[in-house]
Amino acid sequence: MTLKQGATHSADCCIVGAGPAGLMLAYLLVRAGLRVTVIEKHADFLRDFRGDTIHPSTLEIMHQLGLLEALLTLPHQRVEKLEAEIGGQKITMADFSRLPVTCRFIAFMPQWDFLTFLAEKAAAFPGFTLMQSTRFEQLVYDNNVLSGVEVKHGSDTLTVRTRLVIGADGRHSRVRDAAGFTSQSFGAPRDVVWFRLSKQSGDPRLGVGHNGPKQNMILIDRDDYWQCGYSIEKGQFEVLKAAGLPAFKAALAEALPFKPERLEEVDEWDKLKLLSIRIDRLDAWMKPGILCIGDAAHAMSPIGGVGVNLAIQDAVAAANVLIRPLQRGEVTLRDLQRVQKRRQFPTVATQFLQIKMSGRKRQGRPSGKMPKMIGRMPFLRHLFGRLIGLGFRTERPKYLK
Repeated sequence: MTLKQGATHSADCCIVGAGPAGLMLAYLLVRAGLRVTVIEKHADFLRDFRGDTIHPSTLEIMHQLGLLEALLTLPHQRVEKLEAEIGGQKITMADFSRLPVTCRFIAFMPQWDFLTFLAEKAAAFPGFTLMQSTRFEQLVYDNNVLSGVEVKHGSDTLTVRTRLVIGADGRHSRVRDAAGFTSQSFGAPRDVVWFRLSKQSGDPRLGVGHNGPKQNMILIDRDDYWQCGYSIEKGQFEVLKAAGLPAFKAALAEALPFKPERLEEVDEWDKLKLLSIRIDRLDAWMKPGILCIGDAAHAMSPIGGVGVNLAIQDAVAAANVLIRPLQRGEVTLRDLQRVQKRRQFPTVATQFLQIKMSGRKRQGRPSGKMPKMIGRMPFLRHLFGRLIGLGFRTERPKYLK
């Protein structure tokens, strides 16, 4: 959409952030006949090292929306079990085979494909506007009442007039900063360094995930390359950089199931991307006219790959609560509070589980206590399959035409 400098655009709802939460909420709102503008700072969705696990809970929502069949025509890999290698022994950590849903598997799909799919489905409705390469600048108030947002597209400053702003712009949310929300942080003992390795003929068949012999290497099969994640102690990346790239590559070689020569293509630090893990959540997700959902409301650890799916559940819960008030033309603070009330328990419970699964550090490494326990008590793999696959509370879209 093209707007001139100083132009004003109006919408029933303005969503900042075209991630899983933002685009799912936008789709549900425009499907209900509302006008929604989504602000996205990037020009496209093509970014590496983002969550790409679409869990059974999300696949069930897509089924309920009538979108599942089309979604599964996109390239993806299906995983019925999550496995880890502990001390050279493969252990099933989570088994999805008994879940009471249509898809009893995780679909590993590049997030850019999933987001493109949602954006295209939303664009089929006349009320949808996606402003890419557009940066959120500030909230706009008239007589101390929220009336919209100011955004910047290139050198042009634009105003989106709306009665509801949704912050779905991730863990570094500018909306939550602008609104002055307070939060609690629960820390995390590890960070992850991501990098790519080209695939070669003769590579072992590792499936989509593989925990290396030191329990700190993850491999994701991207067809023509491996996406590799190496877990390090929190805050140690700069120390590792100071020790030099050859020393770090030697540590990687010990954890990878490949020959050390494969790391020759990792020839500069720019090819290594640090994911600083944090677990936090807002005290209140809302203020009059403003609501945060997904990572903007609660940053999750990568453990279990649940972040995308919690965000989707948030979006569905938000749509269920807000569609009728938006159609009436009045969204109250109590409406926004209902969203947090609905999603607070699954958020707190999931973060508690992630903190426990992180385990205490022993000589700088996770203890591995939880995987060993699951190995001794096989029924736990089905319990964790349910908790990871469906979460602590599932949502079902309402008001479907």
